Amino acid sequence: MSKYLNNKYKNLDLIAEEYSESYIKADPYPHIVFDNFFDDDFLNKITRDFPSNLNKVGYYSDHPAEQKLALYDFSKFSEQTCELIDFTNSGKFIKFLNKITNLENNLIPDPYCWGGGLHELRDSGYLNIHSDFNKHPLMKLDRRINMLIYLNHNWKESYGGSLELWDKDMKKCVQKVIPVFNRVVIFNTNDFSYHGNPDPINHPDKTASRKSIALYYYSNGRPANEVSLKDHTTSFRKRPNSNDSEMLTYYKKIFWKFYLKKKGLLRE
Repeated sequence: MSKYLNNKYKNLDLIAEEYSESYIKADPYPHIVFDNFFDDDFLNKITRDFPSNLNKVGYYSDHPAEQKLALYDFSKFSEQTCELIDFTNSGKFIKFLNKITNLENNLIPDPYCWGGGLHELRDSGYLNIHSDFNKHPLMKLDRRINMLIYLNHNWKESYGGSLELWDKDMKKCVQKVIPVFNRVVIFNTNDFSYHGNPDPINHPDKTASRKSIALYYYSNGRPANEVSLKDHTTSFRKRPNSNDSEMLTYYKKIFWKFYLKKKGLLRE
């Protein structure tokens, strides 16, 4: 385990016990930020091997609410990236997540890395404020926890791409997290946990990009008060006094059938 974690966090049971209360009470919804969480050398190897052939995200070639690239295909990840994902999907790490989040249901990792994996925002890239899709289209489980691992050395707030956590009424940004190297954010995701990276990337080096690893965790069932719509994909929201695009796509059977078939994941 010490191969992957910073020595400060090697005892995950103690870390979960120490930080669980602050996680649960965080504003605007349960979350926590850890700096230097993983081993620097190991994470640097992942950063150096970050692939350059990520794909556009979304159901359209130019999604009005996001300009983001992603790669979900394990066969195209580096050996170290696969190792880290295996570790963060392991029983020991899931136990840590269960304990720190104090959810009523046991968490389940995603072997398909659906929507997760490697993410990248290049020059002018952004991801508007949104709540996440709430059902896994293959496993039919409820999405409950996000974990983001940032891979950006010497990143400044002025470069854009900070993670914003908004209140339930979409009136104000309560927390802003700069995506610096080896910073980890863990947070609850439900129909009201609005978040995103709405400020476009504006790095002085136009070839630089904002890189991250995204991991999602699920459960079989969830509290009814976390759901505003039965099932839906990503629901984008407009910030006050902005030109942000809003978009809501319902999670219809016919939609997912089309999308999964397009991706080669559905056989007739």
